[in-house]
Amino acid sequence: MAASLDDDLELDNQDYYSLLNVRKEATQDELKASYRRLCMLYHPDKHRDPELKQQAEQLFNQVHQAYEVLSDPQSRAIYDIFGKKGLEVEGWEVVERKRTPAEIREEYERLQRDRDERRLQQRTNPKGTISVGVDATDLFDRYDEDFEEMPGGGLPHVEINKMHISQSIEAPLTNKDTAVLSGSLSTHNGTGGGNINVVVRRVTSAKGWGEVEVGAGDILGPLFGLKVFRNLTARCFLTAQCGVQFSPRGMRPSCSLMTARHLDHNTMGYLQWRWGPNSAMTTSLVRDTKTTHCTLALQLGVLNSYLMMSYQYKFQDEDQTKVKGSLKTGWFGTVVEYGAERKISRHSVLSATVSMGIPQGVTLKIRLSRASQTYLFPIHLTDQLLPSAVFYATVGPLLLYVAVHRLIVIPYTRAQKREDLELQRISSATDIAKKKQEAESAVLLMQESVRRIIEGEESKMGLIILNAWYGKFVTDTSQKQERAQVIDVTVPLQCMVKDSKLCLTEASKVGLPGFYDPCVGEEKSLKLLYQFRGVLHQVLSADCEALRIPKQSHRIDAES
Repeated sequence: MAASLDDDLELDNQDYYSLLNVRKEATQDELKASYRRLCMLYHPDKHRDPELKQQAEQLFNQVHQAYEVLSDPQSRAIYDIFGKKGLEVEGWEVVERKRTPAEIREEYERLQRDRDERRLQQRTNPKGTISVGVDATDLFDRYDEDFEEMPGGGLPHVEINKMHISQSIEAPLTNKDTAVLSGSLSTHNGTGGGNINVVVRRVTSAKGWGEVEVGAGDILGPLFGLKVFRNLTARCFLTAQCGVQFSPRGMRPSCSLMTARHLDHNTMGYLQWRWGPNSAMTTSLVRDTKTTHCTLALQLGVLNSYLMMSYQYKFQDEDQTKVKGSLKTGWFGTVVEYGAERKISRHSVLSATVSMGIPQGVTLKIRLSRASQTYLFPIHLTDQLLPSAVFYATVGPLLLYVAVHRLIVIPYTRAQKREDLELQRISSATDIAKKKQEAESAVLLMQESVRRIIEGEESKMGLIILNAWYGKFVTDTSQKQERAQVIDVTVPLQCMVKDSKLCLTEASKVGLPGFYDPCVGEEKSLKLLYQFRGVLHQVLSADCEALRIPKQSHRIDAES
């Protein structure tokens, strides 16, 4: 939820407070005074030229929209917290007014959930897995004398001996009911089959849900099952499941019961009992922190008992790198696994795991997860525990990853970044051109008002803005280089002079009428040269710094 909120709360470039040139704590009287003044300046009826009239109408509408939002207490509170995006969420019209900021944030999150729920009704959630098993035992287990008699010379024999494909989709039926359709196909050494399952899940309350499963296949036969989930307390939940499998050998009932409890903020304890073809009792502890993930599990069963320990370390890098290792020992033998996982793109995660044990041998497991699709490639290298197989299974993927990453991934990523930067540059240039045109139109609309203001200020030796520049000021202060990175804002600032005073708030000046951003992403300043009572003054102010002129400290003779 937090991620979607962050995405939705990105503010528009135009700030309502900056547009009206008022403080964020401005009173209704201050808002009204600024609004009336700008309305007199931009009212379309004051301009006869069709082009100027159109520009005035556009600016007049922007000022009116800003005043409508900021003059309404609830809309203003929503705008202060969430920006324009918050005002676009449907449902505010039925919300009780005069709420606190905390209540408004809670209501916004509720409306967001309602919107997400409506979106959920219109989409499915496809998930899929493709597994391709490779038998490469001939690379290490072959005997030279036998191999020479086989056709094909000295080339080892590598084949695909098994494959599994599964896919599922979700279809929301109501706000509480969801149907899941899934199917799978499997083949192993030339024989295989498939099955199809339908699950209907219903959320019974805020504490639990239940589901019914019906399946059919050509291997195990029809299936009917029930599953229930329930939160017993705030720290404990229970899952119960039962089912009946109808196979050629007869009816095979099964059931399981699992309970889990939060032992502390990062630790979960599980206890599971299964009855059926694989009856067993399993208990496990799982501890998950920001940097580690540990599991300890013990299973006691008639056919399979084991003890398993695993540890995973999470590096705090942008690629979300993880290294892991595990040990599992039981009646079937002992298996040791170690591997690594890394994010290779925005939606893709690649992992490789080496599994070695007695009597399983050595297997390299490669896993690629992309969005909701998973691709598995278990490569069985040897039936024996050979050091050479372990070495190549460890070093081979590392060398391959480094080569692919340096020769393919890095050049491709750099090319993508260059392309994205170029698109951003073009988009930024287009946006700057548009803002520049709007600013120039605003300056044209201000000319008549500025002429009257200057006449009035000159008559009483008041405040006259001689020169004003806004943008990035480079170290080399030559006029040519300086003007290349700044814009002339003399007219817009003179237009804001009232009673021989100019007051600018701490908001970014880029939102003021007649302003635009000449250097996106750069630190900007405002430089003014003005005259008050016949004396020259000069000041350099940061972009988000409040400014009030005239001021005694700005006198040029005082500086000297």
